[in-house]
Amino acid sequence: MGEFFRSSPIASKLLVIVHMLLGVGAVFGGFSLIIDTSGNLLKMPISLLKQSPFNDYLVPGIILLSLFGVVPLILAVALMKKWQWKAANKLNVFAEKHWSWTYSLYIGFALIIWITLQVYFINDVHTVHLVYMAVGLAIQILTLLPGVQNYYVNEQTPAS
Repeated sequence: MGEFFRSSPIASKLLVIVHMLLGVGAVFGGFSLIIDTSGNLLKMPISLLKQSPFNDYLVPGIILLSLFGVVPLILAVALMKKWQWKAANKLNVFAEKHWSWTYSLYIGFALIIWITLQVYFINDVHTVHLVYMAVGLAIQILTLLPGVQNYYVNEQTPAS
């Protein structure tokens, strides 16, 4: 990891930090919703779910914990280490880029979609939605910066 902090562009470092912050917050929020599916632990009334497909916060908690908690934390490490992972490469639509770069884009899109669905289902916008929409956009912007793209070009393109 020391090599990453010495040799990577500042935008790559920021991208890793954003993924770490997203991951830590989502692990906390996801666990809280799984532990207390009524939402009371996070002061989220169950009435927010009345127009959603969910009766309680269990499924949203699992999605939050796994997709926006665990995955960004794994990505933060992968963005620093650039380890090869054949299973992840199977869903990498940009074969010339390291899989972690592509998955960073995926998480940015997924977060924007997740927040959009929340706003749609509760029919209201709260400050937290604006913050996490900005986080999703920041992930997209940082990932797409030319210096970041160049840093994650594969040295060897995986075989098809």
